Amino acid sequence: MTTTPHPLVGRARQLANDLLAPHAERVDQEGVPDEHIAEIRRSGLLGVSAPKEYGGADAPAAVARETAEILAGACCSTWFVQTQHHTPVATLTKSESAVRERLLGPLARGELLSGVAYAHLRAHPRTPVRVTRERSGWRFDGTVPWYTGWGLNDVMLLAGITDADEAFFAFTEAREQPGLRASAPMRLAALTASRTVALQLDGLWLPEESVVLRRPYAEWAASDRARTLNASPAAFGITETALGLLDDDTAAPLRARLHEIRGRAYALADHSVAQEHEEERLALRTQSFELLRTATTAAVVTGGGRTMILTNKAQRLAREALFLLVQGQTRESRRAHLNALAG
Repeated sequence: MTTTPHPLVGRARQLANDLLAPHAERVDQEGVPDEHIAEIRRSGLLGVSAPKEYGGADAPAAVARETAEILAGACCSTWFVQTQHHTPVATLTKSESAVRERLLGPLARGELLSGVAYAHLRAHPRTPVRVTRERSGWRFDGTVPWYTGWGLNDVMLLAGITDADEAFFAFTEAREQPGLRASAPMRLAALTASRTVALQLDGLWLPEESVVLRRPYAEWAASDRARTLNASPAAFGITETALGLLDDDTAAPLRARLHEIRGRAYALADHSVAQEHEEERLALRTQSFELLRTATTAAVVTGGGRTMILTNKAQRLAREALFLLVQGQTRESRRAHLNALAG
C-alpha cells in the first residue's frame, strides 16, 4: 500500500478497519447496509476530488487512488456502490450547466449519493438508450443493463444517445417514476451485495435544467477510452488484502511485483497527456489483473477446503477479482487481456 499523508486516507483506514473489513463477509451475503453508506457520507470521502468551494477536499489524485484501494480491499461491495458517486461529481465539476449549482454542493458534502447509468454507451453503435426531444425537455427510452446502488442512491446520472449521435447526460432521482422501472436486484457471482438492477426506460421525461453534458459521441468516447486504459486501484487493494492471507515466503515475491506494477501504473496515470503510452497502460492494466488472479488464487489454495464455504474471506476475494476483470471493460481492454492470456 502506498502511504499518502492526507486526513482522508486516515479516515478511509479507520472506516475500513473498524467497520468494513469486520463485516465484509456478512455484507457479501446480505447486501450493503444503510449504515455503511451513512458512515461513507459522514467520512468526507464522497468529496475527495470535489472542489473546496462546494464542500469537497480537492485532494490529489494519489489520495483518491489510495482511499479507493483501502475501501475496495476492505469491502469491495461497499467500495463499488460509493465509487459510482465520483463520476457525477467529476462531471459536474467540469460543467457550466445549471444543475451544477443545484447538485455539486450536496454531492460533494455527502448529503446526496449518486449512481451512474452510462456504461451502455460503450456498446455504440448500438444504442440501448435513445434520447429524443420532447416538449421543452428530453425523453429517454430503452434499457440500462446495469445500475448499481438501487435503494441506496438518491440521484443518478443517466446517459443515452441522441439522434445527432451525441452522448447525452442528465440527472434524475434514483427511484421508480413515470417512465422508469427497475428490475429485481440481480443475483451475481460477485457483488450481489451492491444492489444492482436493470432499468427499463419507457418515455422517462426530464427537463432541460437536468442536463449536465451533451457531447459528440466520438469526443466523449475518446475521453472515456483514456480513463479505461489505466489499472484500477481496486485491483491493487484486493491484491494487497489477499497477500495478507499468505505466508511470508509466498507473499514476498508477489508483493514485490505489486509494488512494481502499481508504481508504474500510477506514474502513467499522472502523466500530463492521458492519451500517450496507451500500449503500456493497457499492458499494466492486464498485469495488474494477472497479479490479482494469482494472489487471490494463492489465498484460496492456502485456505484449502474451507474456502468453499460462501462466508470464507479468500473465496470472497477470488469472486471479487473475477468481477474486476470485467468492470469498466471496453473492447480494447478485453482484446489486450485476451491477447495476454493467449500469448
